[in-house]
Amino acid sequence: MEIRFRIDRRNGVPAYQQIVLQAKQALRMGTLLPGDRLPTAQEVAEVSGVNPNTTLKAYRELEREGLVEPRPGKGTFVRKSLARPQAAADAPLRAELAAWMDRALAAGFERDDVTALVATVLEERFPWSAAATGAAPHGGDGERV
Repeated sequence: MEIRFRIDRRNGVPAYQQIVLQAKQALRMGTLLPGDRLPTAQEVAEVSGVNPNTTLKAYRELEREGLVEPRPGKGTFVRKSLARPQAAADAPLRAELAAWMDRALAAGFERDDVTALVATVLEERFPWSAAATGAAPHGGDGERV
């Protein structure tokens, strides 16, 4: 499967961290699976304008965490999935969240409103994990890679 990185230069999160966070999200959601090849640093650079070394730094971090592995001459490949069946596209929790998002849209919420609300409730429910993950919200108008 292919991943498209979204780089938002205005959110204050370094580009390499955005790539790491987005790759992990794709691994959790099952968008990336073991054996999938990540885009090359040059491919990311051509589409997003991110320096290839930025992408390589992100891939090295993912490698240190045991999530990907470089194969000389072939690319960087997913080694391990973080997906949970409860997050699959047809899972009940995901359907409930999608329905909640639809209600938020109908109520006039904008993306930033939803992001702020979700981040607040997330911090209330999981206060011990926010600092550990380094999670940051993604803007809605970042570039796609």
